[in-house]
Amino acid sequence: MSERITHECGIALVRLKKPLAYYQEKYGTPLWGFSQLFLLMEKQHNRGQDGAGAACVKFDVPPGEPYMFRERNVESNPLDKIFQSLLARYHQLVADGTVHPEFPETAKKHFDFCGELYLGHLRYGTSGGYNLSACHPYFRRSPWPARNLMLAGNFNLTNTAALNQSLITLGQHPIFATDTQAILEQIGHCLDNEHEEIYRALKAENLAGPELSRRLNAGVQPARVLGSAATEWDGGYSLVGALGNGDAFVARDPSGIRPAHWFENDEVVAVASERAPLCTVFDLEPGEVREVEPGCAVVMKRDGAVRTERFRPALPKTQCSFERIYFSRGNDADIYRERKALGAGLADQILRATGGDLEHTILSFIPNTSEVAYYGLMSELRQRRRTEVKEALLAASKKGPLDDALLDDLIMRNWPRGEKLVSKDVKLRTFISQEKWRNNLASHVYDITYGVVTPQDSLVCIDDSIVRGTTLRRSILRILARLNPRKIVIASTAPQIRYPDCYGIDMSEIGKFIAFEAAIALLKERGQGGLIEEVYRSCCEELAKPAAEPVNHIRRIYEPFTAEEISRRITELVTPRKNGWHGEVEIVFQSIESLHRALPHHTGDWYFTGKYPTPGGYRVVHQAFVNYFEKAEGRSY
Repeated sequence: MSERITHECGIALVRLKKPLAYYQEKYGTPLWGFSQLFLLMEKQHNRGQDGAGAACVKFDVPPGEPYMFRERNVESNPLDKIFQSLLARYHQLVADGTVHPEFPETAKKHFDFCGELYLGHLRYGTSGGYNLSACHPYFRRSPWPARNLMLAGNFNLTNTAALNQSLITLGQHPIFATDTQAILEQIGHCLDNEHEEIYRALKAENLAGPELSRRLNAGVQPARVLGSAATEWDGGYSLVGALGNGDAFVARDPSGIRPAHWFENDEVVAVASERAPLCTVFDLEPGEVREVEPGCAVVMKRDGAVRTERFRPALPKTQCSFERIYFSRGNDADIYRERKALGAGLADQILRATGGDLEHTILSFIPNTSEVAYYGLMSELRQRRRTEVKEALLAASKKGPLDDALLDDLIMRNWPRGEKLVSKDVKLRTFISQEKWRNNLASHVYDITYGVVTPQDSLVCIDDSIVRGTTLRRSILRILARLNPRKIVIASTAPQIRYPDCYGIDMSEIGKFIAFEAAIALLKERGQGGLIEEVYRSCCEELAKPAAEPVNHIRRIYEPFTAEEISRRITELVTPRKNGWHGEVEIVFQSIESLHRALPHHTGDWYFTGKYPTPGGYRVVHQAFVNYFEKAEGRSY
């Protein structure tokens, strides 16, 4: 993607099912679970680089000794820093004779992260800032084991303010920090209630001491607690959690917006946001990894029982299509095929944009995640050319013998030509994350290959998506113009992003979307500017209602125009001026119909169509427009 947008976090869980001595004997270390957690997080590092956190829960620890541990970091390369620091402590304990690795009980006793249950989180900061206090896992402490709660997630809720108000109504004093804090306190409150009910029932049986503790810890039902807590949650979420009694869970929102996958064998239960990391780390076939079903929790009890339980009624499944377009890693077999299909879906538009003259067209991509779509486009164009050549050969053979000149002309002419023309300077990209340098250095983020393009060539570059158009304006088109092609075509594998997201992606300011900017400009140019204020009044009225209706007034901004008209206006807005190049620019976007053909099982497309899966989405889109009209900065939820 040529534009950086903060987005989906990554979750990981590793729950060992055997005694630590088993892993020492089989794998040569009592820290096998710890190392698997690190690998599972490392294979998902694409999902978050603003912070990382890891947690460990130890089973059967004597009273008086700690049994839950947490490490978090928000520095550069936070994941590496956490694990390097922890391993340094472990090796020091081994060096001074405190820990003897061949005796796992010594590691469990003296090293904080030698236990049976691990949680991990990789954070992209969409709210709460970038300090340590906003980094998962969150921890709610109690002297009662089953009331201790660690929680990490990949989510955004649209109604955090209302959730905090409900906590205030209960008599709590919540900290208005993040939606994670609100969820933690809500789950914690319901967990307290569950715990209290079980405790009273057991006391009525005159139980006390170890037997009371055992029955109390075993009686807590995480899915029941989640069901009570999640009644009013509006948003997309996948959560992993651990209780101090050894129970653990992974839960997914009722619409299936956010992804979550898991697998189980006789050694381990493991959870991750994506399927491919589980396959890689645990050497699995894709079919061995299961999706967490929407509205369900996979619960791992301390006694080893693992079961899937429904905690909220399922809603129509609307899995986030951006996961497949960009966020998830492309080494998953299904995602790889889908991204190739997205590239192939652009073939008709690219042929129109280049006049079908592939002999004088060079196809390339904007690194790094659009590469697979580029392969799909090349495959589709080559297949079409093969069909044309076959038909031409059959027709020519009926007219007489085929000579070398004719064969060369039929076979070699107009074949799709691909080149690697753009490379990303990753180190510089990190360096210019500081705002004061970004504009000045944006043109140097990408390097280009000189001497390949001629003035007769059209240059087609595939990009994953175009959100704000900033990088196109300030960087991509300027550097591609240095190659002096006849025409530059930028082809987005995603449709036009028209509406804000509120379920994980940090795209809530509608006024910054290039498609919205183009539509507003067209309205004003054509004397329809009065519609803007009409929509504003409608949004204000909608927000004043007690509950949002499934209506999106902002769609009226786009209705007067075809997608092609908006694309042409986007082209005008992003084309650089006064740079000495006089060629043509054209921006083309994936159609909604082609998107759905490529991603048949990921129908969540609200940022393209404005059709939100929850009521909170409609509140957010209306608030986003009000913020735009009133020139208010900041997120709309």
